[in-house]
Parts: sequence; structure tokens; C-alpha cells
Amino acid sequence: MGFRYTAYYAAQANNVTGWVRNLPDGSVEAEFEGTEGDIDRTVLDIQRGRFIGIDRMEVRKLPAEGDSMFIIR
Repeated sequence: MGFRYTAYYAAQANNVTGWVRNLPDGSVEAEFEGTEGDIDRTVLDIQRGRFIGIDRMEVRKLPAEGDSMFIIR
């Protein structure tokens, strides 16, 4: 299973909303909304995913957009 679907299922399991998408350079961008603990658990679940390799991760706190679900863009 790919990164986007791993992120989708991790977000669902941790009650996190937002989105994930592939970028033209082959990297992946995601935005997670939820409590800090829920987001931390989501990121840990993604990192533990099979067939997932994360070379670099950039984390920024942003204002919440008020997403009602997690989607794959």
C-alpha cells in the first residue's frame, strides 16, 4: 500500500482530518487537523507503515482550515 493510503487509514484511525497529495517532484504533501496527540499518533502510524520510506519530513503549525474529513487529493 502506498504512502497516501497509509496516511488516509492512519488519519481515520486517529480521528484526524485534512488531506494528502503527491507533488510533481515525487514527494508527498499532507495537512493534518486534530489534537496534537492525535496528529502525533497519526505520524507514528505512518512511519511504521510497511513499504513506506520517509527520507525527510518538514513540520509546520498552520491555522486549522476546518476540514470535516481526511481525503486523498
